Amino acid sequence: MAPFPPTAQKTIADFLIRPAKRLRPSAPAPASASVSSSASGLTPDQRRRADTNLALARARRNLRLAESKASGGAAKLEELLIEETWLEVLPGELRKPYALELCRFVSHERLHSPVPVYPPPHLVFHALHTTPFDCVKAVIIGQDPYHGPGQAMGLSFSVPEGIKIPSSLVNIFKELQKDLGCTLPPHGNLERWAVQGVLMLNTVLTVREHQANSHAKKGWEQFTDSVIKTISQKKSGIVFILWGNSAQAKIRLIDETKHHILKSAHPSGLSANRGFFGCRFVFLPVKTNFLQIVSVSKKSLLLRSYTFKSWEN
Repeated sequence: MAPFPPTAQKTIADFLIRPAKRLRPSAPAPASASVSSSASGLTPDQRRRADTNLALARARRNLRLAESKASGGAAKLEELLIEETWLEVLPGELRKPYALELCRFVSHERLHSPVPVYPPPHLVFHALHTTPFDCVKAVIIGQDPYHGPGQAMGLSFSVPEGIKIPSSLVNIFKELQKDLGCTLPPHGNLERWAVQGVLMLNTVLTVREHQANSHAKKGWEQFTDSVIKTISQKKSGIVFILWGNSAQAKIRLIDETKHHILKSAHPSGLSANRGFFGCRFVFLPVKTNFLQIVSVSKKSLLLRSYTFKSWEN
């Protein structure tokens, strides 16, 4: 495979969001703000940045509404899912019997558990709020949220700025560093990936502090299975990145004739050396300023070029 032309060296941080000190949403920008480059006089790079800013504004609007719903302390799960595109493609999902039982369980846990439950209520559906259904281009499937104080933010593998980067994410960055030749970033907030089409979905969306899998098999798996199946049925050409056996068990939900599946070992410290390092699943900037998700683990291009908006600021 011929190498891509050299570009100026960047750090991985150039591909991550530089979040504000507080995730304080702003009012949504009007749809009319997204206009064609020719009509507005914007360059392609300026257009990409403008579209990313619009996506961030949309995500922060959803965050603000979810915070408002959660502020009373007794919001139902169905009230915390704000993003209209997901409500349209998952009609009534959170009112099904299993989901109502899940809601009762999570509410009881938050009220009566001797330890905190993560993430806070307004971030439970953060993955769906930052990556609307109509914007999904790739899916990275995790397990349950990080269970340390301040870690969980509703996006698989991601932690807020200021929180120590977990080993799994460190290993993801190392693999990117190997491909991109860039330095490791100072934080692990992956929100910018999410707002540009990478759905970072855990299969379980809540957890007790310091008790991994404590909310497994309570109903979350049925909900997130429905999310994955809906993406598979209603979209095409999506890239599903499945690290580890738990994520790869979801292949049964994905139509492999319509979508692309990349598999490897999990990036955790226990398994990264068993097939994650060297998998070369990369987000690779090319001269067109698009991104291709490719696998070169067998020295061959396993996927067709897959375009993303630029992840640069």
